[in-house]
Amino acid sequence: MITITHYLVLSAILFMLGVVGVLIRRNAIVIFMCIELMLNAVNISFVAFAYHLHSMQGQMFVFFTMTVAAAEAAVGLAIIVAVFRNKETVNIDDMNIMKW
Repeated sequence: MITITHYLVLSAILFMLGVVGVLIRRNAIVIFMCIELMLNAVNISFVAFAYHLHSMQGQMFVFFTMTVAAAEAAVGLAIIVAVFRNKETVNIDDMNIMKW
């Protein structure tokens, strides 16, 4: 039988993979996907706790988190495309347009 511990371990593993991806990778799109992976890991833990506690609050948080993630995806990808058109790269080390 699958318990809440299994879901929390899965959530922790996915969150750690996302953190490692953000810290190690230099590609803006890969970093963006790793941030989405971390948001999904948090959503798994919200749903697991909501089911375990017989509450709907965790599922409501997931709904709002998914809404924010969708908005972040739209704005983030637009920024990445704009920077790519300007600099012709998505490598974080080569993007220094914020410097004077």
